[in-house]
Amino acid sequence: MIKKAQFVISNTDHEKCPAPDKPEFAFIGRSNVGKSSLINMLTNNKNLAKTSGKPGKTQLINHFLIDDKWYMVDLPGYGFAKVSKDIKSTWEKMIADYMQSRPNLVAVCILIDSRLEPQKIDMEFILWCAESDLPFVLVFTKADKQGPTKTNANVRAFLDKMVEMFGEEPQYFVTSAENATGKAPLTTFIQNEVDEYLTGE
Repeated sequence: MIKKAQFVISNTDHEKCPAPDKPEFAFIGRSNVGKSSLINMLTNNKNLAKTSGKPGKTQLINHFLIDDKWYMVDLPGYGFAKVSKDIKSTWEKMIADYMQSRPNLVAVCILIDSRLEPQKIDMEFILWCAESDLPFVLVFTKADKQGPTKTNANVRAFLDKMVEMFGEEPQYFVTSAENATGKAPLTTFIQNEVDEYLTGE
């Protein structure tokens, strides 16, 4: 369980991010996937990350220090934000530079909207992570927005695509910011990874 979460710094330049001396978990997903709501749910702080009905609210690399032990990083969404191509390409470079330069990045938590069938843009981003040797887990969001049968079918369809691409399923979590579904498994996973990182095992 996360007890303390504090904002540290926002950046457009990965070189100005905090020193890579603590384990780090990056949260990213398609625009409007519910990332800020998920971060607020995980940290028990409904005002930590800025939420908005408009895609593209997050435009910076945002570092939050969690329990004085590790960093949660809120990254700009990819995809359908209504911004110019110039801004979009700037975001993409910023995200890529950040992700490829952080030796302390333990996992990229890639958020997937559980209401949707597999989206090409998510597949492309996951493939890029894999090709860049970035460790990742999938976090399906908005599981409360439709019945469990529909959620399970969409999750299963996505995982089947992952098996086609990689020969196996990645680790995944099904979550809802509204009713805290998946909170315990996801925070337990992160805590175990943090402990492992800090003990050097």
